[in-house]
Amino acid sequence: MTNILAIAGSPSHPSRTYGILEYATQIVSQQLETDIISVRDLPAEDLVFGRYNSPALEKPKALLEKASGVIIATPIYKAAYTGVLKSFLDLLPQKALKDKVILPLATGGTIAHLLSIEYALKPVLGELGARHILSTVYAVDKQIQIQADGSLQLDEEIDQRLQEVLIEFVQAVNKFHPDVKELAYSN
Repeated sequence: MTNILAIAGSPSHPSRTYGILEYATQIVSQQLETDIISVRDLPAEDLVFGRYNSPALEKPKALLEKASGVIIATPIYKAAYTGVLKSFLDLLPQKALKDKVILPLATGGTIAHLLSIEYALKPVLGELGARHILSTVYAVDKQIQIQADGSLQLDEEIDQRLQEVLIEFVQAVNKFHPDVKELAYSN
């Protein structure tokens, strides 16, 4: 079975970023086995002090190792992805993302930070061995509404873009791992 790992890089929960990641994972999980990890749940001391051999990192590293594809979601603060995500990525093995399809998702307060993923996150992903990084879906906060019951309401345009890139993601994972079924766009 092909596995997908979704990595939530938001330091807060609940959050729009976690919500969009969870939504994407629900769609992909119709065809693929998925796991979600939230880096905010890892011990802060391990992240801050760079404890590469921390027992708390064994499960996330194992999930990453068996994953065929990775969805990484982060809010953008001060024109960059979060420090908690950077701390986690720094603790991964040198080529942890080799032969994996990567889908970056990002949220931010303004469209002005749209390119933050291109110049800040993607070089780090490349350093970790990622060679197949899909186009980022960047959503402005006003495109993601958290309802009173905790559910997510996406702007129609961002929902369509997200569903389209998720189809591309499943197709790309299928290219490298042929046991994956196709994902259909749903209106």
